[in-house]
Amino acid sequence: MFLAAIDFSPVHVGIALIGAFSLGVSKTGFPGLAIINVLIIAELFGARESVGIILPLLIVCDLIVYPMFRKYASWRQIWPLFPPALIGLLGGVWLLARIGNATAKPIIGGIILTMIALQLIREYRRSFLEHLPDSKPFLWITGAGIGISTMLANAAGPVYSIYALVHRMKKEDFLGIGARFFMLINFLKFPILAFGIPGVGQLALINAQSLKLDLMLLPGIVGGILLGRKLIALVPQRVFEWLLYAFSLVAGLRMVLS
Repeated sequence: MFLAAIDFSPVHVGIALIGAFSLGVSKTGFPGLAIINVLIIAELFGARESVGIILPLLIVCDLIVYPMFRKYASWRQIWPLFPPALIGLLGGVWLLARIGNATAKPIIGGIILTMIALQLIREYRRSFLEHLPDSKPFLWITGAGIGISTMLANAAGPVYSIYALVHRMKKEDFLGIGARFFMLINFLKFPILAFGIPGVGQLALINAQSLKLDLMLLPGIVGGILLGRKLIALVPQRVFEWLLYAFSLVAGLRMVLS
């Protein structure tokens, strides 16, 4: 039973607050840091169960972060990514209902590392992938990768980071598009993780006990967002890009090797 997996001891909650703090920081411009939260929550409460615990925290982040960055970018810029992400989301539901996280993690890590490789090739061999940012295959692969990884482990941040790097988004556009896109995706995911999709998969990973834990972790989320907002304004664009590479690489390797 999922209810038995929740340990509300001070030690567990204290460690989980560190993860929540990392998640808050990640939502203001350092998406690779979200993997720290994924790893901590999965270790403490179970890998599969962590998906349902983390999602409400992400929604709280979205509701706080979106007003901060809504003046950047527009809703029009998210729609090209939405159809492939929705297909990936449905594929993720099907997989999550049938496989364990031991299989899911290498899949997500492989997606992340593939995106990094593509961008590095483009960075140093521009003529080889000159039209990559405008290609439909890249758009659909990236969108589907976001959908699958966000459903399997709430770990789409690094994939979105590579999409942003390939398109050379400014920090402000990166945050504005991401705030809109993930708010929409996470609201769609909530009823799916709570009830599943008939004929695709039944999940029931969100319940009263998981929501109680989420309430206890809210201070970490708010603290991380407040600190992250200050940090993003101090980091130069080029340093920002290489931080995204580093966070994404660590996240991808950790998932493949775990």
